[in-house]
Amino acid sequence: MAENRQHDDSATGHRSTVRSLLRLWPYARGVRRKLAVSVTAAVLAMMSVLAVPIVLGRIVDGPLADHDLAGLWPLAGLLLLLGLIEAALFYTRRVVLARPLAGLETAMRSDLFAKLQRLPVSFHERWGSGQLLSRATADMYTMRLFLAFPLVFLIVNSVMFLAGTAVMFTQDWRLALIVVLPAAPLFVLTRRFESGYSGASRRAQDQNGDLATVVEESILGIRILKAFGRHRSMAERFTAQSHLLRRTELRKAGLLANLWAVIVGLPELALGCALAVGAYLVAHDELSAGTLVAFLSTALALRWPVESLGWLLAYANEAATATDRFFEVMDEPEPADPGTATDLGPTADGIRFTGVHFRYPDAPDGTPDLLRGIDLHIRSGETMALVGATGSGKTTLTALLPRLYEATAGTITLDGRDIRELPRERLRELVAVAFEEPTLFSATVRENVLMGAPGAGDDRLRAALATAQAGFVEKLPAGVDTEVGEQGLSLSGGQRQRLALARAVVGDPAFLVLDDPLSALDVHTEALVEAALREVLGSTTALVVAHRPSTVLLADRVAVLADGRIEAVGTHQELLRSSAHYRELMSGEAAFAPEAALISEGGTTR
Repeated sequence: MAENRQHDDSATGHRSTVRSLLRLWPYARGVRRKLAVSVTAAVLAMMSVLAVPIVLGRIVDGPLADHDLAGLWPLAGLLLLLGLIEAALFYTRRVVLARPLAGLETAMRSDLFAKLQRLPVSFHERWGSGQLLSRATADMYTMRLFLAFPLVFLIVNSVMFLAGTAVMFTQDWRLALIVVLPAAPLFVLTRRFESGYSGASRRAQDQNGDLATVVEESILGIRILKAFGRHRSMAERFTAQSHLLRRTELRKAGLLANLWAVIVGLPELALGCALAVGAYLVAHDELSAGTLVAFLSTALALRWPVESLGWLLAYANEAATATDRFFEVMDEPEPADPGTATDLGPTADGIRFTGVHFRYPDAPDGTPDLLRGIDLHIRSGETMALVGATGSGKTTLTALLPRLYEATAGTITLDGRDIRELPRERLRELVAVAFEEPTLFSATVRENVLMGAPGAGDDRLRAALATAQAGFVEKLPAGVDTEVGEQGLSLSGGQRQRLALARAVVGDPAFLVLDDPLSALDVHTEALVEAALREVLGSTTALVVAHRPSTVLLADRVAVLADGRIEAVGTHQELLRSSAHYRELMSGEAAFAPEAALISEGGTTR
């Protein structure tokens, strides 16, 4: 993640703000008419503002110069009317855009969330959750606000500046030149500001994502932090990340302050010079007082378009950075899913791994594959236990079956059908999974379990809970409708594991993958779950990762994984006699005597 951010920082100097913002057009296209109405209303409101100095000039040169009170009232009424028109047009601009832009933000957020669901597990392993969270929240708000305000005012203020400049030249070209003269240095300054601010903006948004990750991890891991008394170290980490973000934000503020000092100071200096020259011209009868008042009023009306330039440029860069961050995720290639088959092959062949290789995308060059030529056949209706040392690739092998990862080489078939020929959605209907680390969501027990079979009724729900020996659910405050809290932290580890097991079996899957599903259970509960699980395993084809003899005994046969290959396959008793590695795995000892093997089988020695 850090490498990605460093690359992005270096790229901001060459990034075009306009090109980045144009990527929003596919989303903005749907609200283009509303945007056009909003811009038109804002332009008309600004034109009414520019009309005010002209009316003021006529008042000074007309009724005031002639002491004509009767002639003053129509012009005063016109000023009031212009003010009302401006207010109505600005109200229209706000109302017209509010609902469409809220819908646009919702659509973008929905697309981002859907994209995150489609991206492979390997993508999520590379990205911090806080980075993705900040893209789905703060960045969305930044982009929507840009379309609502800065985009509109960049257009409106540009039109107003050009129109106002034209009006000033019609009033007096000499004074107009004085006022417009600072435009050239301002243009150069804003270009330099943009290049520096883009990099600072990108760093700030990435650091904000890192900060969100720290907060999320500290909340989810609050039990560990408290248990080990590490809350202070996490607080120090949070403080360090906060100070890093603070320095970047101060850097941004410094850049913006420098720009504002110039864009406010130069026009004020030019206006003061124009006033002095104008007063001289009026004193020498080369300019009327009314024209000077009208000119100065027009110049003052243009202060907002000029002074807002810094804010508009800053926000445009913020929005461009947010857009880049949004499309970084949207541009991620999705794994191909060419599968069109709707069902399994014609033969009940079970699960077959043939020459399967796998290595993680970020594995260092020159290192061997994690899995190297896996050949394994799990017959239809059979339960195969998979054992191996820690880090041997057992969990990775099971993750290949539902295509959470894609095999680097080789084929995996279900009843003779290559799993790549099946759409992922259909494949995951056929293959149910229960992981060693159970994940529950902030939802009810019912909703968590029925994720495994959304259309299942209460009968199947109760049967699945019974299989998983999850009778504790009945003692919860609202039974199956009890909210389990974020990550299921209101439950014990064994309770979470039993609900995850119920989720795996509730859909009566054709193929079942269990990754050490009983590791968090006590001996008594384990025995009860095993007894109920035998019934489920009798009607499905299953691959079970096992670390203990009690779990192995659920299986018809056992496969031993070592050095990225299947070293041996056989029944528990056969492997105890023939495989020293298997005996070591089951006993934890390097040498495991046949007499001890009999004990593990429930026999006795003499």
